[in-house]
Amino acid sequence: MKTFSYIAMVLAIIISIYSMTKLDFSNILQGESLIALISIVGAFCVILILLIFLTSKRIEEKIKNNAK
Repeated sequence: MKTFSYIAMVLAIIISIYSMTKLDFSNILQGESLIALISIVGAFCVILILLIFLTSKRIEEKIKNNAK
C-alpha cells in the first residue's frame, strides 16, 4: 500500500507541474486556465489525503508495536 501511495503522489506532482504550464495568468479563471487551476487544486488534495493516510498507518504501526 505504501508503494501505491508514493506512486500516486508522484503522479499528482507531475500532473500539477504539467497544469502549471497551462496557466494563463492574464485570464486565470477562463478557458483552459481554469481547468488547469482545478487540476492543480485536485492534485494537491490528493497529496494531502495520501500524506494523512501514510501518517495514520505509521501511528497504527506504533500502537501495535507498543501493545505487544
